[in-house]
Amino acid sequence: MRIVAHTGKEEIALLYLAELGEGRLIEFVESVQPPLPREEKWVLIVSTLLGCPLGCPICDAGGDYRGILSAEEIFAQIDYLIRKRFPSGNVPVRKFKIQFARMGEPALNPHLLEVLEELPERYTAPGLLPSLSTVAPAGTDEFFERLLQIKEEKYSRGRFQLQFSIHTTDLKLRDRLIPARKWDFAAIAAYGDRFYVEGDRKITLNAALADGSPLDPRVLSRYFSPERFLVKITPLNPTHRAQESGLSSYIDPDRPNGDYEVVRALRSAGFEVLMSIGEVEENRIGSNCGQYVRRHLAAQEEIEGYDYCRHLTGEIST
Repeated sequence: MRIVAHTGKEEIALLYLAELGEGRLIEFVESVQPPLPREEKWVLIVSTLLGCPLGCPICDAGGDYRGILSAEEIFAQIDYLIRKRFPSGNVPVRKFKIQFARMGEPALNPHLLEVLEELPERYTAPGLLPSLSTVAPAGTDEFFERLLQIKEEKYSRGRFQLQFSIHTTDLKLRDRLIPARKWDFAAIAAYGDRFYVEGDRKITLNAALADGSPLDPRVLSRYFSPERFLVKITPLNPTHRAQESGLSSYIDPDRPNGDYEVVRALRSAGFEVLMSIGEVEENRIGSNCGQYVRRHLAAQEEIEGYDYCRHLTGEIST
């Protein structure tokens, strides 16, 4: 793996583009959460696919799918970031989160399971917290069965974070936002009920909430127990595909403490609700999930966000 470009701010997030040979490009991210120092919380966001075949209209990673990454190609991203900060491989971070959420739907890559099995032995990282975010594509049952076994064997007692991206309770709109065959709410709930055991982190139902997208607590309550599932609401990232699709965010990133009706309704229904706003500066860096810098560099129009990406340091060309 060869780093060909990077951008960002040391005190917020750094985004890296790397070449794997034959023109295959991936990107990955490291970030912190001000005002917490890196020793308290450090987040790596790595790719599992070369692009993504799903083509979701809120994500710039779709449309240029070139296959899955090997286990070592996934590890190469993690190794680079860890050795850059901690050459010995000892990661003395209280919460060391690795999100498999940069480029690609992770459940489409069985090699990720090999990575999850090896991670605890590969590094000395007592704060390790793998995080898998998925839309649960149809045909991935075998992947999820093995994931459940790995979680039980390697990451019990709250040391694994599982997130299902649902985005809305309107089924027709959900099909537009996730234009692929996928598990329905009943299938997600049934798997989650098996996955969760006492002491685990609650399973996250994530909604990157677009303006006009309902998130009805009555629908969620029909399938999901607040004892095992929580709801995370995030702004819709300012990607090119979201702009082209006419989608805008319901959540205003500049109002992290805003009073939102959907949040009140979900909490009234008994759900724990996380408002995951993050740093607005991350949009300008392009480090948020679903953002694919190469698409931005080739775009003819500017959008709000990605400001740093026009000033990438490295050899990448459009």
